[in-house]
Amino acid sequence: MDLPLAGRHALVCGASEGIGRATAFALAKMGASVTALSRRRDRLDALVAELPNNAPGQSHQGLSADVTDAASLSERVRSLCASAPVHILVNNTAGPPGGPAHSADPAAYLAVFQQHLIANQVLLQSVLPGMQSAAWGRIVNIISTSVKEPIANLGVSNTVRGAVASWAKTLSSELGGFGITVNNVLPGYTRTQRLDQILAERSASTGKTPADIANAMLATVPAGRFAQPEEIAAAVAFLCSPEAGYINGINLPVDGGRTRSL
Repeated sequence: MDLPLAGRHALVCGASEGIGRATAFALAKMGASVTALSRRRDRLDALVAELPNNAPGQSHQGLSADVTDAASLSERVRSLCASAPVHILVNNTAGPPGGPAHSADPAAYLAVFQQHLIANQVLLQSVLPGMQSAAWGRIVNIISTSVKEPIANLGVSNTVRGAVASWAKTLSSELGGFGITVNNVLPGYTRTQRLDQILAERSASTGKTPADIANAMLATVPAGRFAQPEEIAAAVAFLCSPEAGYINGINLPVDGGRTRSL
């Protein structure tokens, strides 16, 4: 069994469900010890019990934390790193409710900026000393194809996701010399709770059925289907692998061909 991440410690955010959960499994299968971060303690415990242990010394744990509380998040993750330095950071946070950009309350922008970019910065500063000491690190941000093409009726999300992408690109230049890569994975329509939320919101605002909205979305996807979380996780896992060491500062769409731009 090929275990290229044996001896590495991965911190996976939003790991209780969807893409985060699938990513935790993908990295564990590659031999990494996984710390799964989420607010939901019960789901974390269930996840940790299911993660595979294939490599010598491999172990997993859950870390309950709220990414909107920067001080508490920093304290918890720095404490984790003091006992087990993190080599892989996967930033993954649920997106905000939909709606047009022009009518969004300014407080909504601030809240999502805190939840995404500020939380990412807190996590980065907590794990960075361990990566620098190891002269090896992988930071992967799960964002959205909206950083290439804004998605209609997701005004706040489009704005803040773009900020995260620019933050990551800047970091890739600053940290590449330490053996640390920083990349973004841009999922397309994926079978997760977030997709169900979007379908419900669009159904409520248009009067169309969720099935009709889903069919209209799929009409824009050359692959003709929604992605499974495991397909997004596979791209994340590759970017975390030793083989991806010369890939740095990219936005990788995993969207069935829906993004039309280069």
